Order: sequence, then structure tokens, then C-alpha cells
Amino acid sequence: MFDVALRRLVDPSLIRVAAWLAGARISANALTISGAMLGLGAAVCIPQSHFAAALVFIVLNRIFDGLDGAIARINGPTELGGYLDILCDYVFYLSVPVAFAWIGPANQMPALILVASFTLTAVSFLAFAAIAARRPSDGGTHGPKAFIYSTGLMEGGETIAFFLLFCLFPAYFPTLAIVFAALCLLTVMQRMALAAKSFR
Repeated sequence: MFDVALRRLVDPSLIRVAAWLAGARISANALTISGAMLGLGAAVCIPQSHFAAALVFIVLNRIFDGLDGAIARINGPTELGGYLDILCDYVFYLSVPVAFAWIGPANQMPALILVASFTLTAVSFLAFAAIAARRPSDGGTHGPKAFIYSTGLMEGGETIAFFLLFCLFPAYFPTLAIVFAALCLLTVMQRMALAAKSFR
């Protein structure tokens, strides 16, 4: 929901750093994979209750995720890059609730419900993108992307906000996870309504 506004805020700085990295011949795909490794670092820290370290890894993952897209726009996007980007995003997204589930039984069912909601959100997003790709498009509000993005209530910015809340208030993970899952399901219904309107 807030991704477009956040991009306007952070893109100028990302573009400057990405231009330097591109000049140093650092590829977008290398940053995508490195970012995924940082995200998994958060998942390693969480079961050990190293929540401050996990929070740092989450922020670094998002910085790398922004930089890989900026470099791809400088060098020219590739289909492999788009594939790796969405795959590594979901490796990260799923690893965090699984890591919280590892902490103890009280977290397990909320984490399972959250992972299930992520799965439905991903299907609604990717199915919409696959069908919309066969139709004329102006690139959308998210700018040039490997996928056609359907804006929803819960997007990348909101996901990271909840992940940071998980690390800041780990005792409240069960409640936060259920709230997050409910909002994800609302996003799925929102995309279903959009698909019904767009694909008549």
C-alpha cells in the first residue's frame, strides 16, 4: 500500500549507490543472492533470541533488495534477474515466520497461519501478473518491473514493518502474526476483486 510512496523517498539515494556499484561491475543478481543470505541470517538469529541482530539483517536485506533493482534498471533488466528477485524475496519472507515458530509451541500455529496467508498472497499476485502480462500495460505505478505488480493492502513495505515489529516485540509475535495474516487475506480478496474487474 505504501510501496510507491516509499520508493519516491528512497530511490534517489539508491540510484546514486547503484550507479557506483554498477560502475564497479557488481551485478544485480549478485546483490539479490547476497540479500537473500542476509535475510536468512535474520532467520538464524531469531530462534537464538538475538532479535537486535535479526532486525539489522532484515534492514540490510531490504537495502540489498532495493539496490539490485536499481542496478537492473541501469544495466537493463533480465528475465533471470526477475526470477531470482521474486524467489529470493519469498525465501526471506517465509524464513522469518518459520524462525519464530522454532522458538516455541505458542508461536507455531500463528506462524503456520501466516505462512499459509503468504502462500495465498503469492498465488494471487503471481497469477494476476501472469494473466496481465498478456495484456497491454503502461508499466503500472511501481515502474518497470519483471512482473506486472497489482497494488494491494499488504506489500513489501508493510511486510517489513511487521517483521521489524516481530523483532522489537517478540513476545507479541502470535498476536502480530494473526493480524498480519488477516491483512494478507484481505489483500487476496482485494486482488480477486481487481481480477474480476480487469479480466472480464
